[in-house]
Amino acid sequence: MGVPRLIAKLSNLKSSSTFDEDKNTNWHSYDSWLEKHPSALVAFKKMMHGAESKKIVVFLDYDGTLSPIVNDPEVAFMTEKMRAVVHEVGCCFPTSIISGRSREKVYDFVQLDNIYYAGSHGMDIMAPLQPLRIRDWKYHAKAVDRKGNKLVIYQPANKYLPEINQDLGTLEEQVKSVLEEHPQFRLTRGKKVLEIRPPIDWDKGHALEYLLDSLGLAGSNDVLPIYIGDDTSDEDAFELIHRRRQGHSIIVTSIPRETWASYSLYDTTEVMLFLEYLTKWKRISSAI
Repeated sequence: MGVPRLIAKLSNLKSSSTFDEDKNTNWHSYDSWLEKHPSALVAFKKMMHGAESKKIVVFLDYDGTLSPIVNDPEVAFMTEKMRAVVHEVGCCFPTSIISGRSREKVYDFVQLDNIYYAGSHGMDIMAPLQPLRIRDWKYHAKAVDRKGNKLVIYQPANKYLPEINQDLGTLEEQVKSVLEEHPQFRLTRGKKVLEIRPPIDWDKGHALEYLLDSLGLAGSNDVLPIYIGDDTSDEDAFELIHRRRQGHSIIVTSIPRETWASYSLYDTTEVMLFLEYLTKWKRISSAI
């Protein structure tokens, strides 16, 4: 079960002086679900078997993965320890954060310059220019970050931005009525979120493919993508990895859920522990 999960389970049992039938049933259900989606901490050795010869690429969601879900999204800060761990992962492997938030907002939260950022479910991607192999510059633009580093920005839905911005002030309860006036857009749902997306075939799975392609790894047989996320929007990436039969998909959840992910982590604490496992494995395997 993993140490944090075991502690959480025992804590729940001790918090009540009477036996709680519902809690017991929920834990039984979760344990049964774990048989299909085992803990990535418990299965880590199995997951990394033979990975020494692979090119590992790490993809992370932000909310619910690197930072806990909070009532006010403006204060969804990651801890300094998590930031340090993600920085270390970025030093070991090509690493991307793919979030439903705006790219600028995710960068403000994370504040790391050694990783790639994909906002708006991958519709706005920023990456260092140097390692990328871009064959078609359509929808691409060169830029410079706050420290003077050269970047490339990819925005496949750029032409829809003016119309999207026009709708930003609309109240949530009016979203559907707004869409009636803009039938070319589509409505999707995340955790406590209604999202209006432009009519292009693009999602987090496509963002994963784009980044692999830009890194020159799309057609490689020895690439090993690892994707960790908690939201329904991450399922597109999970499904892609499942269909490729190449890589590991890990869902972050404390309740049983239908998912394409092969493995699971209970919460952000377990995510951080898994990332620490990953960097330690890299140091050891590089020394051999």
